[in-house]
Amino acid sequence: MAVSIEFTEEMKGFVTFGETDYQLGREQGEKNNTPLMFHLTIVLDDVSRFIADPEHTGRANGYIRCPQLGASDCAVENGVFNLFVAGSAGNRKLMLYRLFSTDKSGQPFTLSGFKDVADDPKSDVEEIWKDTSTLYTRILRGHVTAGEEKTGAEVLASGIINILKLDFVKQLTTFKTSGGTQEERIAAQFGFGKLFLGSLWEVYGSKFEH
Repeated sequence: MAVSIEFTEEMKGFVTFGETDYQLGREQGEKNNTPLMFHLTIVLDDVSRFIADPEHTGRANGYIRCPQLGASDCAVENGVFNLFVAGSAGNRKLMLYRLFSTDKSGQPFTLSGFKDVADDPKSDVEEIWKDTSTLYTRILRGHVTAGEEKTGAEVLASGIINILKLDFVKQLTTFKTSGGTQEERIAAQFGFGKLFLGSLWEVYGSKFEH
């Protein structure tokens, strides 16, 4: 039986409708008080397959909360999460989120976001935290695949959301493994941790080598 891992993640921030720039969307959204957050359960159905897959693809279930999209939470349908996908340069990796949902009027939308994990001259521990906890976020009209977004999609809103440090501490307590034997579950946890920390070392390791 395959070993699975799941954990929860909650991110909060601001977006601006009618804006395509992430930073401007965040700043104006904070001024206008247009918050956006999501609460997700990330599921890796088969950890061995997840580690071997270059796209490191998992499932994301949960909800999106944004007053402009409706008074009630918008359920995430068939969300996709990708951990440390290769970026445009060797020292850059991306964490990708693609969450499909429906607003208060029944119109489909997609939350598309990425965390940009990249080395730069000023990188330090605080910068590493910022990279891994900052999600550049857009709301797109319709259920939009990654390929469709690259060729053009209507952007409804843009902004930035973050994992708050207290929420990250809580997130660490939500990791669960299931399936397989106890030894296989321990091996799966070790394999996932090795992938996560190893990917960070690939990006930032040169800064700590002497």
